[in-house]
This record gives sequence, C-alpha cells and structure tokens, in this order.
Amino acid sequence: QVQLVESGGGLVRAGGSLRLSCKASGTVYKLYRAGWYRQAPDKQRELVAYITAGGRTNYADAVSGRFTISSANDTVYLQMNSLKPEDTGVYYCACTFPPDPDDYWGQGTQVTVSS
Repeated sequence: QVQLVESGGGLVRAGGSLRLSCKASGTVYKLYRAGWYRQAPDKQRELVAYITAGGRTNYADAVSGRFTISSANDTVYLQMNSLKPEDTGVYYCACTFPPDPDDYWGQGTQVTVSS
C-alpha cells in the first residue's frame, strides 16, 4: 500500500523559511510526477509546484522565485523562502508511480505564516 508522509510544516514569521518533505513508501515503481498543493481556509486547493522524473519543474505565479521543488529517490521536497501570510494553509503532496494508475495524496501538513 502506497503511503505519502509529509513533514516540515509549522509556524513561521513573514520572511522566514520552511522545508517540507514528502516521503513515499509501499511501491516498487519509481516516482514519475510529484506535486505540492495547498489549501487555505475557505479556499479551493491549488497547485503550488510540480516536478517530473526528468527534472522538469513548474511553479504557480504566486510562489515563483520563492519556492523550490526537488526530489531525491523516494522523497519530494519543497523549500519555501520569503514566506508571506498568504502562504498559510495545509500543504499536500501528490504523486504518481506508473504503471500504477492511481494518484496518491499525503495527509497534509499545516503551514502558518504570521505577519
């Protein structure tokens, strides 16, 4: 059974940094695509960044230049710098492992940025 476990969230002041991790287990297939999403209170979940097995990355405009997504073996990271209060939310990672057809999600980790 595939599991994704996120960690690294917390409370930080505006301008600070956090590094989120998402560790995958329970699959024999290689990570193909991984994304970080976030959901703020009373807002829809949105894509923050994704990375493919080939190393291609993409970022939401709101985080471009401040966040960096990376991966190493079975772990995906999100380095978040120059955090702003509007970055507050629950951050989720989602991964795919072809030929497994399913998308897998972690349980989420809370990020709170105070002004």
